Amino acid sequence: MASANIPLEHDTYYHIYNRGINGCDLFRNIDDYKHFLRLYEKYIESIADTFAWVLMPNHFHLLIRIKSEKEIGIYKNLNSNGSKDSVRFQTKPNEYLSESEGPDRVGIKKPNPTKHFSHLFNAYAKYINKKYQRTGSLFEHPFRRKQVEDEAYLRTLVLYIHNNPIHHGFTNIAVDYPWSSYLTCLSVKPTKLLKKEVVGWFDDQANFKFMHQLHIDFMKMEEWLEI
Repeated sequence: MASANIPLEHDTYYHIYNRGINGCDLFRNIDDYKHFLRLYEKYIESIADTFAWVLMPNHFHLLIRIKSEKEIGIYKNLNSNGSKDSVRFQTKPNEYLSESEGPDRVGIKKPNPTKHFSHLFNAYAKYINKKYQRTGSLFEHPFRRKQVEDEAYLRTLVLYIHNNPIHHGFTNIAVDYPWSSYLTCLSVKPTKLLKKEVVGWFDDQANFKFMHQLHIDFMKMEEWLEI
């Protein structure tokens, strides 16, 4: 089973997923989906690589890799008040900052990947509560995370994520669902999604498409994935 309490480790792949509390909807219209993706870019792209994702009305799935500490670097507050919105990332460590000094120096910190996801979910919950005049938690707490340790799991998880809309009856083919990374994997347009690596797990794009079109026993897949 996935653990909901372990911290996210650097240079490690994870399946991250969650749903609305009591099964409530997380996304009610197109603007909600778009806003979540904007917040995802703001809070997550600096600390994680994304390989696959799907946003469903009341839940989501992500396949990500937390970047190494060297890839992430450090960040420092630009404003004296230290507000979360007043930070900038440095991709290279400051020449006056040693690794051991990082957590202790005022205004200069090493990003905590777990907290970045918490910031994402909290920011989105505030948006939804204000927009729809609701109160209280939006997501189940804490968010689910499962470490991915082999390529077979990666491939199966990609298929599960992209076919989730079929599993839940929103479409008959993955290509017709707009809120997943499936279309991005097939597109020639530049993207921050690591689609080359994803397609490579299936050898080539033809086999990538073929595998997505096969009949999937979702019950057995969920059992194997331990979801």
